[in-house]
Amino acid sequence: MVTALIHSSLDPAGVAIRSAIDDLIKERGGFAWPLISDGVIFHETEGRLIYERKLDRRVRADRIIFLSRHTSVRPEPVLTVHVTGNFREASYGGEPEELPAADPAMMQAVLRNLIRYAPDGYRAAYEVTHHGPTDLVTPSFFVEIGSTEVEWRDGNAARAVAESVLMAEPGDAIPLVGFGGTHYAVRQTAIAAETRGAFGHIAHSREAAGMTPEMLGQMIERTGAVAGYIDRKAVSGTEADQIAHLLKEAGLPVLAEGMLREMGDLPWKTWCRASELAEAIAYGSLIKNHGLREDRNLTTVSIPEELLAEALRGHEEEFISLLNGITPCIRIASEGRAALSTFIGYEEDGSQLASDLITLCVQQITKHYLSVVEGVRLIISRDRFDPEKARMLGVPAGSLFGRLASGHSVTVEGRVVRPEMVNSCVMREIIIPGLERYT
Repeated sequence: MVTALIHSSLDPAGVAIRSAIDDLIKERGGFAWPLISDGVIFHETEGRLIYERKLDRRVRADRIIFLSRHTSVRPEPVLTVHVTGNFREASYGGEPEELPAADPAMMQAVLRNLIRYAPDGYRAAYEVTHHGPTDLVTPSFFVEIGSTEVEWRDGNAARAVAESVLMAEPGDAIPLVGFGGTHYAVRQTAIAAETRGAFGHIAHSREAAGMTPEMLGQMIERTGAVAGYIDRKAVSGTEADQIAHLLKEAGLPVLAEGMLREMGDLPWKTWCRASELAEAIAYGSLIKNHGLREDRNLTTVSIPEELLAEALRGHEEEFISLLNGITPCIRIASEGRAALSTFIGYEEDGSQLASDLITLCVQQITKHYLSVVEGVRLIISRDRFDPEKARMLGVPAGSLFGRLASGHSVTVEGRVVRPEMVNSCVMREIIIPGLERYT
């Protein structure tokens, strides 16, 4: 995939980055760098990059990366990446309400490198979509040094950008459009740095507030987005709901940051199939990935609901953490319940997953409660606070009941009442076919 690296002779940052690229190639050789091995074209313009027109008709490449300076009304040392485009008027190049093609996976790769190589005192970030050129059909983005003459001519910053570009290798990214946030897109930057979520076009909060179906359509098409992300802390609830509605009308789901983190390495299409299975089981449910990584056929596996409830009782976090050590699966959470009794796994692992889940439940129950296995019967014995016993011992209802129920002794009229004095034994029996195999 041939990349065109373009800078302007008028731009001190662009010239410095290009010079740093030349130095790195001389030092380590061209084929030491992933970008060079795929093919690179260098091109210098004589005017400002933001006012270029039909540039990709003159410079034939599969991708364009602009090497440039960044300016700000609040100057700070920063290294940035962003897609160009105008949501409204064209104050700084390009055409009004026009967005060019984005390159989310490559832009994410460069951003991650900027974070890694940024000199002391610099931060790295996405910028929201802004300025020209806007007529590019070839995927493109800017990589910049900001924000004053001092940083533009900083050799360390130029070398960091040069190395970030030359070392960039796109991964298995999930292309997203983003809505809300400040100019430096803080939440989108964190998501791209820590998950597979890779942004193309990002709308500042003020642009997100007036989003139209037509502009959203451009964002999705020019990004190649499969989902959208809304920074709900950066837009009003009404605006967030309106954007979510527009995305739904366009056929795109809204992904929360937590979902992207839960996804792990699971391919996007497989995650979507798992989401559909979960939705059929419990509308509005969430899926939590415990080790699925490959694109394989999925199935659902159900275990006795009462067995899972007993395994989770009082030890929910422990049970959930132990799911990471069994056959890979997806847990379904819904309406405050950490796990439903139906799990999702790979089709060929269905029997093993069912066995592992039942075994884990039985182990948790026998570990934490007095229990007996008789054939297919799991008999659980548990002490439970008995209010009537407490009253008979003179304990008044109220806060003292709560302390006894939580395992603490209380003093009533000079007498100590211990929890075991007011407990009753509760027995529960669960029938599990083939139980002997799980104990």
